Amino acid sequence: MSRFDLTILVIDENAIRASIIEEGLQEAGHTRVTVIHEVQGVARIIETLKPDVIIIDIENPNRDMMEHLFQLTRTVSRPIAMFVDRSDTASIEAAVDAGVSAYIVDGLKKERVKPILDMAVSRFNAFSRLQRELADAKSALEERKVVERAKGILMKMRGLSEEQAFALLRQTAMNEKKKMSEIAQSVVTAAGLLM
Repeated sequence: MSRFDLTILVIDENAIRASIIEEGLQEAGHTRVTVIHEVQGVARIIETLKPDVIIIDIENPNRDMMEHLFQLTRTVSRPIAMFVDRSDTASIEAAVDAGVSAYIVDGLKKERVKPILDMAVSRFNAFSRLQRELADAKSALEERKVVERAKGILMKMRGLSEEQAFALLRQTAMNEKKKMSEIAQSVVTAAGLLM
Protein backbone atom coordinates (compact mmCIF):
# COMPACT_ATOMS: atom_id res chain seq x y z
CA MET A 1 0.00 0.00 0.00
CA SER A 2 1.49 3.35 -0.99
CA ARG A 3 1.22 6.29 1.31
CA PHE A 4 -1.31 7.90 -1.06
CA ASP A 5 -3.70 4.97 -0.65
CA LEU A 6 -4.02 5.69 3.07
CA THR A 7 -7.48 5.91 4.56
CA ILE A 8 -7.28 8.78 7.02
CA LEU A 9 -9.77 9.60 9.76
CA VAL A 10 -9.74 13.15 11.11
CA ILE A 11 -11.47 13.73 14.45
CA ASP A 12 -11.98 17.45 15.02
CA GLU A 13 -14.82 19.24 16.80
CA ASN A 14 -13.88 22.53 15.12
CA ALA A 15 -14.91 22.66 11.44
CA ILE A 16 -12.45 25.43 10.54
CA ARG A 17 -9.48 23.59 12.05
CA ALA A 18 -10.65 20.34 10.40
CA SER A 19 -10.68 22.05 7.00
CA ILE A 20 -7.05 23.16 7.54
CA ILE A 21 -6.05 19.52 8.13
CA GLU A 22 -8.16 18.27 5.22
CA GLU A 23 -6.66 20.86 2.88
CA GLY A 24 -3.13 19.95 3.99
CA LEU A 25 -3.84 16.27 3.34
CA GLN A 26 -5.38 16.90 -0.08
CA GLU A 27 -2.45 19.08 -1.14
CA ALA A 28 -0.18 16.19 -0.11
CA GLY A 29 -2.13 13.87 -2.43
CA HIS A 30 -4.32 12.10 0.13
CA THR A 31 -7.84 11.63 -1.22
CA ARG A 32 -9.36 9.09 1.19
CA VAL A 33 -10.02 11.42 4.11
CA THR A 34 -13.03 11.20 6.41
CA VAL A 35 -13.69 14.05 8.84
CA ILE A 36 -15.90 13.69 11.88
CA HIS A 37 -16.75 16.46 14.32
CA GLU A 38 -18.09 14.35 17.17
CA VAL A 39 -16.01 12.23 19.57
CA GLN A 40 -19.08 10.19 20.60
CA GLY A 41 -19.40 6.93 18.70
CA VAL A 42 -15.91 7.23 17.24
CA ALA A 43 -15.01 3.62 18.13
CA ARG A 44 -17.79 2.35 15.86
CA ILE A 45 -16.64 4.63 13.03
CA ILE A 46 -13.05 3.36 13.39
CA GLU A 47 -14.32 -0.23 13.28
CA THR A 48 -16.33 0.45 10.10
CA LEU A 49 -13.86 2.71 8.29
CA LYS A 50 -10.70 0.83 9.34
CA PRO A 51 -8.50 3.90 8.84
CA ASP A 52 -4.75 3.48 8.28
CA VAL A 53 -4.02 6.70 10.18
CA ILE A 54 -6.01 8.76 12.69
CA ILE A 55 -5.53 12.50 13.16
CA ILE A 56 -7.07 14.01 16.27
CA ASP A 57 -7.29 17.78 16.71
CA ILE A 58 -8.40 19.27 19.99
CA GLU A 59 -8.44 23.04 20.32
CA ASN A 60 -9.13 23.17 24.05
CA PRO A 61 -8.51 19.72 25.51
CA ASN A 62 -10.11 18.91 28.84
CA ARG A 63 -9.12 16.01 31.09
CA ASP A 64 -12.24 13.91 30.42
CA MET A 65 -12.01 14.23 26.65
CA MET A 66 -8.27 13.47 26.65
CA GLU A 67 -8.81 10.42 28.85
CA HIS A 68 -11.62 9.19 26.59
CA LEU A 69 -9.43 9.61 23.51
CA PHE A 70 -6.43 7.96 25.19
CA GLN A 71 -8.57 4.94 26.15
CA LEU A 72 -9.60 4.73 22.51
CA THR A 73 -6.06 5.08 21.12
CA ARG A 74 -4.77 2.34 23.45
CA THR A 75 -7.10 -0.18 21.82
CA VAL A 76 -6.52 0.93 18.21
CA SER A 77 -3.29 -0.31 16.72
CA ARG A 78 -2.84 2.51 14.21
CA PRO A 79 -0.56 5.53 13.75
CA ILE A 80 -2.14 8.49 15.53
CA ALA A 81 -1.20 12.14 15.21
CA MET A 82 -2.69 14.52 17.74
CA PHE A 83 -2.81 18.31 17.51
CA VAL A 84 -3.57 20.30 20.66
CA ASP A 85 -3.37 24.06 21.30
CA ARG A 86 -2.01 23.71 24.81
CA SER A 87 -0.69 20.92 26.93
CA ASP A 88 1.16 19.96 30.06
CA THR A 89 3.75 17.31 30.84
CA ALA A 90 1.16 14.89 32.23
CA SER A 91 -0.93 15.06 29.04
CA ILE A 92 2.12 14.51 26.85
CA GLU A 93 3.18 11.49 28.92
CA ALA A 94 -0.38 10.12 28.85
CA ALA A 95 -0.46 10.53 25.06
CA VAL A 96 2.82 8.64 24.63
CA ASP A 97 1.62 5.87 26.99
CA ALA A 98 -1.61 5.62 24.99
CA GLY A 99 0.33 5.02 21.78
CA VAL A 100 -0.01 8.43 20.13
CA SER A 101 2.76 8.53 17.50
CA ALA A 102 2.95 12.31 17.08
CA TYR A 103 1.74 14.87 19.64
CA ILE A 104 1.92 18.44 18.38
CA VAL A 105 1.29 21.40 20.65
CA ASP A 106 0.26 24.70 19.05
CA GLY A 107 1.38 23.67 15.58
CA LEU A 108 -1.70 23.32 13.37
CA LYS A 109 -0.65 24.71 10.02
CA LYS A 110 -1.70 23.33 6.65
CA GLU A 111 1.88 22.80 5.44
CA ARG A 112 2.85 20.90 8.60
CA VAL A 113 0.11 18.25 8.26
CA LYS A 114 1.92 16.07 5.69
CA PRO A 115 5.34 15.88 7.44
CA ILE A 116 3.64 15.23 10.78
CA LEU A 117 1.49 12.48 9.24
CA ASP A 118 4.60 10.91 7.66
CA MET A 119 6.44 11.07 10.98
CA ALA A 120 3.50 9.49 12.85
CA VAL A 121 3.40 6.59 10.37
CA SER A 122 7.20 6.12 10.54
CA ARG A 123 7.28 6.20 14.35
CA PHE A 124 4.34 3.80 14.56
CA ASN A 125 6.03 1.35 12.14
CA ALA A 126 9.35 1.56 14.01
CA PHE A 127 7.63 0.98 17.37
CA SER A 128 5.60 -1.94 15.97
CA ARG A 129 8.77 -3.53 14.59
CA LEU A 130 10.47 -3.19 18.00
CA GLN A 131 7.46 -4.78 19.70
CA ARG A 132 7.55 -7.72 17.24
CA GLU A 133 11.30 -8.16 17.72
CA LEU A 134 10.85 -8.16 21.49
CA ALA A 135 8.03 -10.72 21.28
CA ASP A 136 10.15 -12.91 18.96
CA ALA A 137 13.14 -12.70 21.31
CA LYS A 138 10.98 -13.63 24.33
CA SER A 139 9.49 -16.54 22.41
CA ALA A 140 12.94 -17.79 21.32
CA LEU A 141 14.18 -17.56 24.90
CA GLU A 142 11.19 -19.54 26.20
CA GLU A 143 11.73 -22.18 23.50
CA ARG A 144 15.40 -22.51 24.47
CA LYS A 145 14.48 -22.90 28.14
CA VAL A 146 12.05 -25.72 27.27
CA VAL A 147 14.66 -27.46 25.10
CA GLU A 148 17.23 -27.20 27.93
CA ARG A 149 14.74 -28.67 30.42
CA ALA A 150 13.85 -31.50 28.03
CA LYS A 151 17.54 -32.25 27.46
CA GLY A 152 18.07 -32.41 31.22
CA ILE A 153 15.13 -34.81 31.61
CA LEU A 154 16.38 -37.08 28.82
CA MET A 155 19.92 -37.04 30.23
CA LYS A 156 18.63 -38.03 33.66
CA MET A 157 15.97 -40.58 32.65
CA ARG A 158 17.84 -42.23 29.77
CA GLY A 159 21.42 -41.69 30.88
CA LEU A 160 22.26 -39.73 27.71
CA SER A 161 24.97 -37.14 27.20
CA GLU A 162 23.89 -33.59 26.44
CA GLU A 163 24.76 -34.07 22.73
CA GLN A 164 22.80 -37.32 22.57
CA ALA A 165 19.76 -35.75 24.24
CA PHE A 166 19.88 -32.82 21.81
CA ALA A 167 20.28 -35.18 18.83
CA LEU A 168 17.29 -37.26 20.02
CA LEU A 169 15.10 -34.14 20.31
CA ARG A 170 16.20 -32.90 16.88
CA GLN A 171 15.69 -36.29 15.21
CA THR A 172 12.24 -36.73 16.78
CA ALA A 173 11.24 -33.23 15.65
CA MET A 174 12.37 -33.98 12.08
CA ASN A 175 10.57 -37.37 12.06
CA GLU A 176 7.33 -35.82 13.31
CA LYS A 177 7.72 -32.64 11.23
CA LYS A 178 7.37 -30.47 14.31
CA LYS A 179 9.44 -27.76 15.90
CA MET A 180 12.04 -28.96 18.36
CA SER A 181 10.46 -26.78 21.06
CA GLU A 182 7.13 -28.63 20.59
CA ILE A 183 8.84 -32.01 21.10
CA ALA A 184 10.73 -30.60 24.07
CA GLN A 185 7.45 -29.34 25.58
CA SER A 186 5.96 -32.85 25.18
CA VAL A 187 8.96 -34.36 27.01
CA VAL A 188 8.64 -31.81 29.83
CA THR A 189 4.87 -32.40 30.09
CA ALA A 190 5.25 -36.21 30.08
CA ALA A 191 8.00 -36.05 32.70
CA GLY A 192 5.75 -33.88 34.86
CA LEU A 193 3.03 -36.56 34.68
CA LEU A 194 5.46 -39.37 35.52
CA MET A 195 7.15 -37.75 38.50
